[in-house]
Amino acid sequence: MTSLSAVNSTLASLKTCQTDIGTGMDMVTEVALDLIESEGNVNSPNLKKLEEMMLECAKLDREINCFVEAVDTMTAQARQNPEALALLSNSVKTEFARLKQGASDSELSQHAKVIAFKDSIQNSMPEASQPETEAEDLDEDIALTQSQFNFTCPLTQVEMVNPVRNKKCQHYYDQEAVLSMIKTKQKSSKKFRCPVVGCDNKDVKPSDLVLDPIMKRRIQNHKRQNAKK
Repeated sequence: MTSLSAVNSTLASLKTCQTDIGTGMDMVTEVALDLIESEGNVNSPNLKKLEEMMLECAKLDREINCFVEAVDTMTAQARQNPEALALLSNSVKTEFARLKQGASDSELSQHAKVIAFKDSIQNSMPEASQPETEAEDLDEDIALTQSQFNFTCPLTQVEMVNPVRNKKCQHYYDQEAVLSMIKTKQKSSKKFRCPVVGCDNKDVKPSDLVLDPIMKRRIQNHKRQNAKK
């Protein structure tokens, strides 16, 4: 006969396991960014293997969710009918199998960590590989080259923590600082102009900003190198 205390202990262990899975998926994303930074290739076979690993982790996470849901459903029924407690193990297995059968592998790509993985890869792609006119490509490449090793936010004048790149002018800002400034300007019904000297971008919007994981990694590496000096 299964006791409810044993069930609660099992659920607690599974939730800890889920936390570990999430941490592992974050580590896979970091490894993927390392590959892109070292190889400069977003079509690497190794990158494809990491994506498959992310999907496997998402599948395991989903199965744990199904099992937890099955346990919650069946234990709720057992509390209302004590006689059902004796059959709890079998009823959980049956409900778990039903939930798994109803799940589709196509849903795995919608897992939050998988989406974050793909977004990180997409945001790390060189601008030159995205469709632009030749003139725009040249301007953007120059702007990117000038700014990519400047880790100081033009708003705060300190090193950025979460760098975002402006898709229009290719300049970088600290995420918290720029969003706060845009919000302040909006309250006064004003537009926020890019603070970089010489930039003619007079209307910076939140939708123009994308997190740049590669720049963030450069900043972190820069900090580590300085700490060793």
